[in-house]
Amino acid sequence: MPLYRLLNRRSNLFVFCVLPLALLGMLTPAARPQDRPNPSRNERIISREVYHELLLLPRLSVFDAVGYQVNAGTVTLTGEVTEPVKKSDAESAVKSVEGVDKVDNQIKILPLSPMDQRLRRAEYRAIYSLPSLQKYSWYAVQSIHIIVDNGHVTLKGWVDTQADKDAAGVRANSVPGVFSVKNNLQVGEPKRPGTHWGH
Repeated sequence: MPLYRLLNRRSNLFVFCVLPLALLGMLTPAARPQDRPNPSRNERIISREVYHELLLLPRLSVFDAVGYQVNAGTVTLTGEVTEPVKKSDAESAVKSVEGVDKVDNQIKILPLSPMDQRLRRAEYRAIYSLPSLQKYSWYAVQSIHIIVDNGHVTLKGWVDTQADKDAAGVRANSVPGVFSVKNNLQVGEPKRPGTHWGH
């Protein structure tokens, strides 16, 4: 099966980068807690719903990385996507969540570049063809995401071990034409939404 069809098929299976889903904001003790719900509980509920909505976005792929932060009723979207429609899709999805009053959409739209497109496919082959890393392509949500910005590559997501992180970095650096590689993979599966998991 051609690579682009494989990627598109997988991207339809809820593929978006499981980045740190941080719940921002210090918890402020309520002067009269009986008069309003616990704000930390509300934020956890919103965080779970936002996570669910983003997970269902069909256009996001292994070449996109979307994260979010919740502070009271404000959700800040972060990360990078390859098309403008993906940025607007994410914002629309989050706005539909009950309890969200404002969406601060800081997602960066990556530049349209034939060179970057070539590098994305080359990086995918280099990383996911390594036997020890192939298991990360089997998950419904692929855990190694490849962000390419004007020839500069950033790996985001998570892997099980430091050895896998190092192997992904070596493979990413082996692709001809890459200007630099930043390996931001986390070792260990991320915590569930509603917890504080920092970068």
